[in-house]
Amino acid sequence: MKVTLKDGSVKEYAQPMSIYDIAADISEGLARVACAGEVDGKVEDLRTIIDKDCELNIVTANDEAGLRVIRHTASHILAEAVKRLFPDAKVTIGPAIDDGFYYDFDAEPFSREDLDNLEAEMKKIIKEGHKIERFTMPREEAIRFMEEKGEPYKVELIKDLPEDAEISFYDQGGFVDLCAGPHLMSTKSIKAYKLISSSMAYWRGDSNKAQLQRIYGTAFNKKEELAAYLEHLEDIKKRDHNKLGREMEIFTTVDVIGQGLPLLLPKGAKMVQKMQRWIEDLEDKEWGYVRTKTPYMAKSDLYKISGHWDHYNEGMFVLGDEEKDKEVLALRPMTCPFQYYCYKNTQHSYRDLPIRYGETSTLFRNEDSGEMHGLTRVRQFTISEGHLIVRPDQMVEEFKNCLALAKYCLTTLGVEEDVTYHLSKWDPENREKYIGEPEVWEETEQHIREILTELEIPFVEDVGEAAYYGPKVDINARNVYGKEDTMITIQWDALLAEKFDMYFIDQNGEKVRPYIIHRTSMGCYERTLAWLIEKYAGKFPTWLCPEQVRILPISEKYEEYAQQVRKELAKNDIDVTVDNRSEKIGFKIREARLAKVPYMLVVGQQEEEDKTVSVRSRFAGDEGIKPLDEFIDQICKEIRTKEIRKEEVQEEQK
Repeated sequence: MKVTLKDGSVKEYAQPMSIYDIAADISEGLARVACAGEVDGKVEDLRTIIDKDCELNIVTANDEAGLRVIRHTASHILAEAVKRLFPDAKVTIGPAIDDGFYYDFDAEPFSREDLDNLEAEMKKIIKEGHKIERFTMPREEAIRFMEEKGEPYKVELIKDLPEDAEISFYDQGGFVDLCAGPHLMSTKSIKAYKLISSSMAYWRGDSNKAQLQRIYGTAFNKKEELAAYLEHLEDIKKRDHNKLGREMEIFTTVDVIGQGLPLLLPKGAKMVQKMQRWIEDLEDKEWGYVRTKTPYMAKSDLYKISGHWDHYNEGMFVLGDEEKDKEVLALRPMTCPFQYYCYKNTQHSYRDLPIRYGETSTLFRNEDSGEMHGLTRVRQFTISEGHLIVRPDQMVEEFKNCLALAKYCLTTLGVEEDVTYHLSKWDPENREKYIGEPEVWEETEQHIREILTELEIPFVEDVGEAAYYGPKVDINARNVYGKEDTMITIQWDALLAEKFDMYFIDQNGEKVRPYIIHRTSMGCYERTLAWLIEKYAGKFPTWLCPEQVRILPISEKYEEYAQQVRKELAKNDIDVTVDNRSEKIGFKIREARLAKVPYMLVVGQQEEEDKTVSVRSRFAGDEGIKPLDEFIDQICKEIRTKEIRKEEVQEEQK
C-alpha cells in the first residue's frame, strides 16, 4: 500500500501498519510527539491500522486536532481521579472543547479544595505512566460490561447505538471508559493541565433529566502555554460582566425577585437611557421610523393567529389556564403581532410603503434556569425592536438598509470587528417547526445570500436556526468565555401578512400582501450592556459613561468654585459629580481611576483665580491646565461625535 505524506512524499508498505508505527518509521522523534493521524482528512487514533492507499498527516500538539487529543486524554485521567477519590460518583461524558475539556459526573458538588485534590490525584496517575489501550466489544456485551461496573449513564449511551455497532473502550491501567477516541498512547504524555472550575449541568442538556456536576479543565503540551492561558483567564475574570458589572454597581440580582430578573442600578440605568435615546433619535430622525407603544401582554388569541402559541408556547409566560379560564393572557415574547394591528388600523396605499415601526420593547421569555447568566440571558429584557411593512419590490433595498443601520450601530459602539454574520436557514428535515412551502424558504434564503454577497459581508450558513416564519441574518458575538450570543437579528418574513390579513392597495386598486422585516438595530439593551462591560473592561467611551467628569477640589476652600464648574458642565448635559470629601487629592485621584471616570478636573487656588481646570484623563494622564470653556467644548464634541478615545498610557503610569 502507498501512504502519501503531507509533504507529498510516499511511503510504501507490504503489510498493514498502525499510524503510530508509520510515524515511528518516519522518525522516532515524530512518534514521540505524535498525538493522532489525519487519514484522508479524518482524524484517527494512533492505534488505527492503515491497510490501503491513503493520504496521512501525523498530528502533533502544534496542531489544533493534536491539542484536542491531549485534552480528551486529560479528561479521562480526571475521570479516573474522581473514581479514586469519590468511588460512588457515576461517570457520564468527557469531551475536549475549544479551550480545554470537561467531564460530567453524577456526584455531590465539587469544592475548590476537591478540585485541588483531584489535580494531585491526576498527577499520581500521570506519574504512574499507564499505557492506554483500546479494545472493542459487541453492543450487548458492552451493555453487560458497564452494568457490572455500575455505570448507568454509559449503559444508556451504548443502548442508543445501533444493535450491530462495535463499541470501543480505552483502558489506562485498569480504569476503563467507554470512548470513541482518539487518545494518546500513555498517561505520562500529559505534561501541563489545570482544573478550572465546577458547575451544575443537566444530563444531555435536558433540564428534565438528572442534575450532574461538571468539572472544567484545560491541558497544554507545555507548561509555558498553560501559564499564558491561566494569565488570560485572570484577564477574563476581570472583564466578566457578571463580576465587573456588580463591582461597578451597574446591576445586581436578588433571590427574592427571581433568577433572570436583574436590577439595573443608577449607573446601569443611565447607560441604557443614553443608548435608548440615541437609538430612538437615530431611527426616527435619520432612518424614517415611526414610534409605537404597545401592551406588555395579550390574549392567547393573538398568539394563535401569529403561530407563536403553537411554535413558541413553552418559551412564554402564560397567565391562566385554557381549560379553566374564559380568557388566557400571556406576556409578550415579541412585539410583531401588536405592530401588525397598528398597521391594520388604517388602510394603506402602495404609496404609503414602506412603513417602518420602531418600539423600545420590553419582552418576556421563559428561559431555562440553567441557561440564565448575568445580563446576557434573562427572562425580562428590552430591545430596539422594529417591523418594516414593505412592498415586495422594496424588500431587498430595505433589508440592505437594516443591515446598514445595524453596522452603523456596531461601529459607533466600537464592536463591529467583534461580530460574525450568520444566514440562519430552515431545516427541511424538521418541517413541523416551520410554516410555509419549501419554495418560499428557498427563494427568501437565496435573496439574503445574494444581499450578503453583494455587500461583501462574510457569513456562514446555519441550518435549523431560522424563525418559524422566515430566514434571518443573525449578528453574533462571543463573551469573554467564548460563548456565542446573538446581538442583532434581521428577519425576512413573506408569510405572516397573510395570517393577519394585512394588505395594501396597489396602483390597480387591488389588495396585495406586503412583506415584513423583523429587525433590531442594536439588539437587547441588557445584553449589549454586558458586551460593552466586557469589551471595555468597564472603561467605556465617554458618551456612554454614567459619570463623565469628576471634579476634585484640593481642599474645602475650593468647594464653591468646584460647584461653579459643576453647574457649567451640567448646563451642557455633561454627567458630572464633585468629590468634596476631606481627603488628600492623591487619594481622590486614585478613587476616580478605580471608578474608571474618563475625566478628573482638579481645582485649587490657581484654577479658581484663572477660571481654569487642571485636566487629568483616563486616556492621556495629565492633560494640563485648560480654560473651562475650552474643556467644555472638547468634551462636548467627544460626546456628540461618540468618539472612542484610545488609552495612551497604562493605568499604573497615570
